[in-house]
Amino acid sequence: MGNEHNEHVDVLVVGSGFGGSVAAYRMASAGLSVVVLERGRAFPPGTFPRSPADMGAAFWDPHEGLHGMYDVWSFSGCDSVVASGLGGGSLIYANVLLRKDEHWFVHEEPVGDGGYESWPVTRADLDPHYDAVEEMLGATPYPFENATYAHTPKTIALRDAASELGLDWQLPPLAISFAGRPGDEPGLALPIVEPSYGNLHGAPRRTCRLCGECDLGCNDGAKNSLDHTYLSAAKHHGADLRTLHEVRQVRQRSGGGFAVDYVRHDGTAGARTIECDRLVLAAGTLGTTLLLLRSRSGLPGLSGVLGSRFSGNGDVLAFLLRARDRSRTRELDASLGPVITSAIRLPDSLDGDTGRGAYIQDGGHPAFVDWMVESADVRNNVMRVSRFVMNRIWASLTGDKNMSAEISDLFRNADLSANSLPLLGMGRDLPNGQLKLKGGKLDVEWDPAASTEYFDRLETTMRRIADVLGAEYSGLPAWLGKRFITVHPLGGATMGRHRGEGVCDEYGEVFDHPGLYIADGAVMPGPVGANPSLTIAAMADRMSTRLLETRPMRTTSLAQPVKMREPTSLSFEEEMAGFVVLGASDPRSAKRSAKRSEGERLSFRLTIRVDDMDAFLEHPDHLARAEGWVEAACCGGRRPVERGWFNLFMPSDSAGSRVMRYQLWFTDSEGRPRTLSGRKDVRDGPVTRLWHDTSTLYTRLMRGHVPPDGDSAEVDGAGTLHINPLHLAATLTSFRADGPHPVAALARFGRFFVGQLWDVYGPG
Repeated sequence: MGNEHNEHVDVLVVGSGFGGSVAAYRMASAGLSVVVLERGRAFPPGTFPRSPADMGAAFWDPHEGLHGMYDVWSFSGCDSVVASGLGGGSLIYANVLLRKDEHWFVHEEPVGDGGYESWPVTRADLDPHYDAVEEMLGATPYPFENATYAHTPKTIALRDAASELGLDWQLPPLAISFAGRPGDEPGLALPIVEPSYGNLHGAPRRTCRLCGECDLGCNDGAKNSLDHTYLSAAKHHGADLRTLHEVRQVRQRSGGGFAVDYVRHDGTAGARTIECDRLVLAAGTLGTTLLLLRSRSGLPGLSGVLGSRFSGNGDVLAFLLRARDRSRTRELDASLGPVITSAIRLPDSLDGDTGRGAYIQDGGHPAFVDWMVESADVRNNVMRVSRFVMNRIWASLTGDKNMSAEISDLFRNADLSANSLPLLGMGRDLPNGQLKLKGGKLDVEWDPAASTEYFDRLETTMRRIADVLGAEYSGLPAWLGKRFITVHPLGGATMGRHRGEGVCDEYGEVFDHPGLYIADGAVMPGPVGANPSLTIAAMADRMSTRLLETRPMRTTSLAQPVKMREPTSLSFEEEMAGFVVLGASDPRSAKRSAKRSEGERLSFRLTIRVDDMDAFLEHPDHLARAEGWVEAACCGGRRPVERGWFNLFMPSDSAGSRVMRYQLWFTDSEGRPRTLSGRKDVRDGPVTRLWHDTSTLYTRLMRGHVPPDGDSAEVDGAGTLHINPLHLAATLTSFRADGPHPVAALARFGRFFVGQLWDVYGPG
């Protein structure tokens, strides 16, 4: 039971970035009580730093008295820059809203460490949620066709370079207001008409004036960042947005729901606790994974894959020094325009090309990037750089992973330069990194060498662009000490089809912890490829729809609360292996006529899910869902089950007999739909038959996706699978029940199973 003195809400959201803000709005607009805890502070238009001195205080390191936007981390495998503030990463991101490419939702793609990258969702699953987010954020391409914007030098330069090199150039959707209201003529510094939900800052906003300062925070309010959109709408619907509140630990309450411990950075001393029925973790990839790693004792049974599949989304930052236009007669002014206006898309082998896909985007000149350009080009400020390097060495010895204070000092009084063109690259690197605790602090073990081919392709293309523009190519400044720095960390608490593959399911709900959701980049099982913000928000919107559909309370048309029956669910895992004889159509004859060595090896591992125990037991077919994979060399190896049915002890045509039926849809490596159909015949007879009947699955491999009752499909092969004693033991220990009566559900299932076997094999 919770402490009666602790505050309690329906939904608690940790973090206010692209996942947290969407969840807060969706939950609040549905009438639930919502609290958002954000560690950073609010930044109304006009309060973002601009001078080098202000930039010195723009970093996040509370131990050093810094509560700014930029949180800079140094890890064993890479460096990372993330955001802190109301609106999360939207405060400092470059506004790009690209959808994940349809063919880049891979299944069972090897990542070089013996594991796989596998997305349990598709582009079709996310498209309606992409639509909703784009509308809310006012997605619109840079109005390059308008006379006011048609002479933007960097846009022209990248377009011309792409044309000369035969590359795919595009104007991606941007979350920027170029017009006072949607549909109006664009113009510079025009008043923006606020939507019906208003603006939480209460400050006037103006359209984009092309100052190139998006990554420092927009002092005009032209960026449609989350504080101006989703969070303002959430507050309008009653959400309580609390800044300078940092969550430290999470635990499950014995009576249901969760308790969350947090501290305040507003001078209020001591830790506090808030309780909730539903908890949404959206503290960013690094924050959420760190929180889960720290909270293992309070959240027993978290998946063992926690921390895995880290990716930097293939981020590369480079500079084209002294770049000129295509005619090489005029230097580029890269500070004119938003930070990003256009992009080049490099196709993937999944698109029919070669290599791993990527995007290259033009960059602007906020102070953060300008200073690095100056350092790469002029190499002055030796004493400050030396001190920074010494601090990097000290960090590697002491395990101090937060480098914000050191970089803050590095910025003070620096001279700026704006005469070069940054290029921002991202794409499908290999998600082979591991997030873990090291001395109580977060660390990343990541080997970028596995992605060498990807990075080389990206760098080669950037160098070709530099050649077209008569520029000198420069990677990250050498004093950063390594080649890789990411602003798009992903993975660590990934989604999967079962707890052996992910921390949470395809909707973001943590396995074996109902009511606990993850809604940020941590759920991504691999790189998005494009800028990930839109995909994170779309995932959160999909998660929110699922959460609202499955919540135990709903409102009637008369607005009267009606208590819904909350079902108790059950799941267990099963693994079977055997053989299939290609060309055979009858499993029993194939077993009698063929030696095992003549058959193709065939196996599967499934998670059987019963969504509602009452309905499952009452219906005579006892139908459940089957998820997992099928593996056979003749089908191209391991293939994910796209849809699966499982019937336990459904009636048979023979009196006194029962059937366990499996129907698994998948697609082979050549893109052909296949069905694995199997049945266990539990027939009336002596008890000595019990083990054989319940452990032998007669299977057929069929062409097409055949419905459970379909018998007319063409059969490619037939054979038998078996469960061995070790796999049986694993199955028996895998049973889980969720809902209001989990122990009773397990007992009822056990009685049903034994009772059915008694009816068949018992004396009678």
